[in-house]
Amino acid sequence: MDSGDNEVIVDFSPLLRVYKNGRVERIFGSPIVPPIPEDPATGVASKDIEISPEIRARIYLPKLRTKNTDQRFPILVYYHGGGFCLESAFSFLDQRYLNLIVSESNVVAISVEYRLAPEHPLPVGYEDSWTALQWVASHVLDKPGFEKEPWLVNHGDFEKVLIGGDSAGGNIVYHMAVRAGRESLNGDIKILGSILACPYFMIPVDNANLQDNDAYNLWMTICPELESGLSATDSPMINPLAKKAPSILGLGCSKLFMGIAEKDVLVPREIMVKFVEGVKKSGWNGELVFVEVEGEDHCFFIEDPETEKAKDLIQRFASFIKQK
Repeated sequence: MDSGDNEVIVDFSPLLRVYKNGRVERIFGSPIVPPIPEDPATGVASKDIEISPEIRARIYLPKLRTKNTDQRFPILVYYHGGGFCLESAFSFLDQRYLNLIVSESNVVAISVEYRLAPEHPLPVGYEDSWTALQWVASHVLDKPGFEKEPWLVNHGDFEKVLIGGDSAGGNIVYHMAVRAGRESLNGDIKILGSILACPYFMIPVDNANLQDNDAYNLWMTICPELESGLSATDSPMINPLAKKAPSILGLGCSKLFMGIAEKDVLVPREIMVKFVEGVKKSGWNGELVFVEVEGEDHCFFIEDPETEKAKDLIQRFASFIKQK
């Protein structure tokens, strides 16, 4: 056996290890589960689809309440969390959570399986996420050879397209909204709203040494070579308020939901509050909804969605999605 098979060059236990030969061992994560034709708890149906040879997704359809097979629902493009290097759109935790979101919101959801670092360093995850968003938008066009997804064609309302994500997925959502403000989506589709839940940001704040934070160390593990020699917190990828970051003023959505946890140890609330202040000061004229849940930790609503606080936050997400 090659010594590289066992030689660890990066040990970020209990999350992952990287070996000399390039193999990545993911220690943390919930098990992969198959889609469900009808979830017994919510009635939500799910199936797996291929967006491109590199990108897959799991699509969710809420239970049809009437015999009218042409019912239309908002569309939610969702990006899972996991620090850009863990978890999956096909994991147990994400499927359980998306079933609840879809059922509570009456939304067609597409949960994107973007490629993970460190095998696919950023910005690959962002590019995959944009490709998936453009694929959804393409359903309003008549493109020869493009095979449309029936659930989107028959039940999606393309005047109500939203994007959402948790942790790293929340970071991706922000970048998708910024890009949508600078580039047109296929068919000139507009993003109605963006949901950032405990987004993975690192913004320098007073009285906080980010270099002692696991989120900082993870970022340096998955993205050690930052663009143009920037330090971690100067990178627009992780710091939306960095000097070289695109202006928040150009966000390509009309409303933004920011949900955070008071006791978040990965992304301290001070960072989230500073981001919200940055949005307010930017001059962006959209609607901002900011919710802080007391006494909870990072992405608590995915880890245990049955608590009262998790249920309340999921209902707030649903109200935001349903709002015109």
